[in-house]
Amino acid sequence: MPSADAPPSGSPLQNRVAPDGSLHADPARGMFTGNRGIIHDPATRALTGRRWTTRAWIVCACAWRGRRREVWGRNGPGGGAGWTELFFLDEVTALAAGHRPCFHCRREAAVAFAAAFATGNGMANAHAPRIDAILHAERWLSAGRPSPRRAAGALAALPDGALVSAGVAYFALRAGHALAWTFAGYRRSIPLAALEAMPVTLVTPPATVAALAAGYRPVWHESGSPARLDHGSQSL
Repeated sequence: MPSADAPPSGSPLQNRVAPDGSLHADPARGMFTGNRGIIHDPATRALTGRRWTTRAWIVCACAWRGRRREVWGRNGPGGGAGWTELFFLDEVTALAAGHRPCFHCRREAAVAFAAAFATGNGMANAHAPRIDAILHAERWLSAGRPSPRRAAGALAALPDGALVSAGVAYFALRAGHALAWTFAGYRRSIPLAALEAMPVTLVTPPATVAALAAGYRPVWHESGSPARLDHGSQSL
């Protein structure tokens, strides 16, 4: 899988994904990779201007069957681009951005997500193309940042793993706390009551929130572990 993530100059590539799906250059390394199709030029190792070329936005394991790739290089058949490697702090971040688990390198997670997605959204079953179509209409990036989707007073009703924005900051919800998100990890936690005093917008697609409520358990970065919640709790 990915073996490098910086161009020859040493500066980071614009391949770190924020919760809203936007792409940034940041030196922090994430737990997962993934893609939205080919959106880079392998000759310059720069974005082409497009932010997706497929509705299938996936989140993948960084190591799988010993495969190696040159990030944003020529990894496709015949020396083509292959796909554009993106990186996420954790699966909570990837789900917020509108990605779903890959059925190839993360099949167990993908099957569990599809089952929870179907249950949470009242569907008989949820195949990948159907999931992708629903998420594409709800992602902040592809849907053009929909209007606020949940009032602050309903934060307590959101499941663990949902991610919200308050001003320019992002917070992931876990065990009655809101964890301040950064590319390098969760920096502090605050009680939900403190966050409810601010205008808050749900970032995670509602259909994914329903999957979380139905029992899907995403992988968290170690900085968001339950053991650190009370110890790192702060007020705004």
